[in-house]
Amino acid sequence: MSGTPVRVVVVDDEEMVRTALRAILGAEEGIEVVGEAATGTEAVSVVRALRPDVVLMDVGMPEIDGIRATEQILATLAEPPRIVVVTTFENDAYVYDALHAGAAGFLLKRSAAEELVQAVRLVACGDSLLYPAAVRSLAAEHAGRQEARAPAWVARLTGREADVLRLMAAGQTNAEIAGRLAVGPATVRSHVAPVLAKTGARDRTQAVIAAYESGFITPG
Repeated sequence: MSGTPVRVVVVDDEEMVRTALRAILGAEEGIEVVGEAATGTEAVSVVRALRPDVVLMDVGMPEIDGIRATEQILATLAEPPRIVVVTTFENDAYVYDALHAGAAGFLLKRSAAEELVQAVRLVACGDSLLYPAAVRSLAAEHAGRQEARAPAWVARLTGREADVLRLMAAGQTNAEIAGRLAVGPATVRSHVAPVLAKTGARDRTQAVIAAYESGFITPG
């Protein structure tokens, strides 16, 4: 994406929030806010029309909520954007549902401006945006969804792929994983791809959720 700005759509039912997000992101080099929406229905329409790289999606909105809007966007676009759910509480059950729906991660509304900017850049590059402690808490809270036996994909992981998945679940980026394993970022990417394929995950976030739900990683 070198030389091309990250195109962002901001979705929130509060105009003041949309204005603040637009101002913060608009001031950053390499990021362009190309549109906004005030309802879930409008969000789906705007995203389909503008095809942004990243969507900041509020959870609670009129008409359809952020989770349903996320599902519709991901189901209807061949090359969907990376969606970051914006929430007030990190342990909100909606967050877990949003991650299941395919969101790349979540961001707290109280996050600092630099965290917002970093989040947009991070997901635009293909990384996930997870808070390990919060995801562990959510996974424990939803333990009833976990499978009784580990699925077949767990046995198919190589030792290095298992290491990479554990570090992904710890919230580490490709660069951080490369540092931990003393390999290059390209090598990490070569391991991430089969992890996604074997877990049947759309992206890193869903692979981490699968790791928790399968019992491959145990909350706590």
